[in-house]
This record gives sequence, C-alpha cells and structure tokens, in this order.
Amino acid sequence: MDQSVDLSTETVPQPVIIPVEAYISEEYAKQERTKLWQKTWLMAGRLEDMPNPGDYLTFEIMDDSILVTRDDENNIRAFHNVCMHRGRRLVDKACGAKQGCGNAKQFRCGFHGWRWNNKGENVFVQEKADWQGKLTPENLALTSVKCDTWGGWVWINMDPGAEPLRAYLEPAASMLDPFQLENMRYRWRRWLIADCNWKVAMEAFCETYHVPGTHPEFMAFGTYSGWSRAQGKHSNIGYNAPKGQDENKAKLRLGTGADPRKATAEMQLYTWEHANTNTTETLVKAAVRLVDELPEGTPAGEVLQHWLTSARRDDEARGVFWPVVDPEHVGKSGTSWQIFPNFQIGHAVNNMLCYNARPYGNDPNKCIFEAAIYELFPPGQEPKTEWIFTPPDDPAWRSVLPQDFANMAMVQQGMKSAGFPGTRPNPLQEVAVSNLHKNLSKYMGAGAPKPLE
Repeated sequence: MDQSVDLSTETVPQPVIIPVEAYISEEYAKQERTKLWQKTWLMAGRLEDMPNPGDYLTFEIMDDSILVTRDDENNIRAFHNVCMHRGRRLVDKACGAKQGCGNAKQFRCGFHGWRWNNKGENVFVQEKADWQGKLTPENLALTSVKCDTWGGWVWINMDPGAEPLRAYLEPAASMLDPFQLENMRYRWRRWLIADCNWKVAMEAFCETYHVPGTHPEFMAFGTYSGWSRAQGKHSNIGYNAPKGQDENKAKLRLGTGADPRKATAEMQLYTWEHANTNTTETLVKAAVRLVDELPEGTPAGEVLQHWLTSARRDDEARGVFWPVVDPEHVGKSGTSWQIFPNFQIGHAVNNMLCYNARPYGNDPNKCIFEAAIYELFPPGQEPKTEWIFTPPDDPAWRSVLPQDFANMAMVQQGMKSAGFPGTRPNPLQEVAVSNLHKNLSKYMGAGAPKPLE
C-alpha cells in the first residue's frame, strides 16, 4: 500500500520522514542521469551570456554535454555536444574554468575535422564519398535538444517528448513574471565544488527555519519565521510578517526593533558587508538616511514605505526603473521559488539571489554549486562578470554563506550514520524540502516521503 504523502492537497501538511538513499546512494545517483536529468527542464545559462549571433555556451550535467547556440538568424538552439562521426565532444575549451563558450560560425571536431554550423547542420565531411551516399543531411545533423527561454534564462530538456517549458514552470512563471527578472544582470557569480549531494545543497537555502541556528547574528534585526508551500513540481517560501507589520512580507523587509529606522540601516549594512546578497547599494544608502529623513517614533509601515520610495527615486535618477508589482502579489509570491529539480530564484523588485546545484560526476557526496546575484543597472552600465571558481573557505564569500557551506558538508557526513533513519523536515516551514522529494520520487520510483510515526 502506497503511504506517500500528497503535500499539495494538505491544508496543514503532516510530518514526514525522507529516506537517506536519495542523498548517499551511489546507485541512486547514477540512475538520476536517465530518470531525472534527462527528463526535466534545466536552467542552462543566461541569455546575456550569448547576446550575439554566433554566440554559444555549453551546459554539462553528469555525462551529458549540451551545446546551446544563437544561430545567424538570432534563434536559440540546443544540441548534444558530440560529433556524429566517432563521438568526440565538439566544444571542449574552458570558459571561466566552468563551461565552453564563445562565438563561432562553425564547430569543428578536433579528431577528423568534420564541421557543423550553428544550426546543427553538417557542412563538411572529409572523404564523404567513402560512405557511398549513406551520409544524409538528416543523419549527419547534430542531435537536437529541446530548448526555450523564460526569465532571461535558457532552459534545456533532453526528453524529446517533454511538455513545453511554460507549462512545466507554472505556477512559478506567472507568479514571477511581474518582477521582470529578464531585465536583471549579474552583479557577481561564483561556483564551487561542495562536499555534499546536490539535494543537500539546495535544501540548505529553501527555508528560513535555519536562520536562528545557522545565522544567529541576523536575529538582532528581527524574527525570520517563515512559511513554505508546495506549488506542484515547485515550491515557494516567504516570511511571516512581524506582529502589526502585515506589509513587511517581502524580501526587502525592515529590521525590527525599538527604532525601525536604525534597525533597517543596521540590517542593510550588515547584509551588504557580510553577505553581499539580497540588497543593492541604492537600498543600503537609502536605509542609512532614514534616521535623518524621518523623526524618531515613525511607525514601521511608514518607515518601510519611505525607504523603498526613496530608493526607487534614487534609482530612477540614474536610469534604473523597478517594476511596479501589486503588494498583495508580492506577499503571495514570497521571497524565493524552488524550481524543480535544482534551481532557486530569490526574487525582489530590483535584485535577486539564485542558487543552482547539480551532481559532480557520479559521486553522491559532491556537487557543483553556483550562486549569483543579479540586479537592475542603467543600460550599458552592467558590470562585466564571469563565473569564478571560489572554494568555500575563500574570503570572497564573506561570512554568511560559509556558514551554510559548513552545514552542507556536515549534513552529508551525518546522513551516512547508522543511527540516522532519514530527514524529518518541519511540516510547516520546510515543505519545500518534502515537496522536492515527493516530486523526485515520481521520476525515480523511490524515496517518497512517508508519514512520520
């Protein structure tokens, strides 16, 4: 009898336990390639990384490498990155030590010189007549991969029968469209090889329940109690508004305390200096001015409105225009979305923090983890960035994210203990964790959350 829990239909999800095999089993990790990664829509890169005809990038996951191109007619296409002759990868040069990228009219195999254009059509075979007419445009073409764009990203799916990207992303796509994520650009982007399974990495950031234990320094700025909701394949999380501050639900939130003017400035400065995430220089400067621009005793709601209005005005003066999003919609959208299986979008009206994790080879104990901060910039003034390999102990991560990295490694080790039967996510604040495994089990045929008894 199937006792798996349907998290999406429960008003109050019941407590569950999740088996550890999904995190530590080598066989499970190997099967993810064909059962999960080759069947789901995956974020492969950002459109600004390939703005011009002829630009390309590669996306690699386990043993699969995908070549994403912008052809001469400006169409985005994707192909398996493999020569149709003897199987050599076509693109193998590194870009930022992470992925192949560049601009090319043609892709030449380094083995025997066969060539393809950026539409995937073969344009040269050495001694083609030797095949006695058996090589045709159809069987010479690179094998296509489904691809589409949304939110400023390129997405790929190796399953020829996959549902359209938009249908796959709902309801996240409709909830996030008003934030105009496609207009944001990188402020910084870094990656590392983490000593944990990719699911451990993603789960380290998909709830606010860990803030008091992992980041206690933030408790000086208020409470971080949150909610978590299953949204079909995906999930979203958000803050519970402090008492008397129903409008304070968004990622751009006030610091709480006796004086919200000072608390907000302190929180913004700390976030900017110690995390370098979830804020902008404009927001920080506007927060610092609050004590000069508002009298002591100003209600929290008025402080929030003044702060955001002031920052918006400052940005508009330099040519940066925030989208106007209905406050009720902002509250419902939460602070971040977990896009199944391995992408998180931490959105706001003027910046976002995104995480992505995927396997490091077939090793269930390691993953490639990426973090990127985006924000709105004046046209033509976007900083030039690259993916920078940054070990977890590198000072460039500042002080906050390394606290999460330490958890990730220790969780992976702890899960291997004979005394650990499985994870017990908070049934209210960690639904994103449970929902990930509910959906994962549908692809993998194993590992569904079970009622905790």
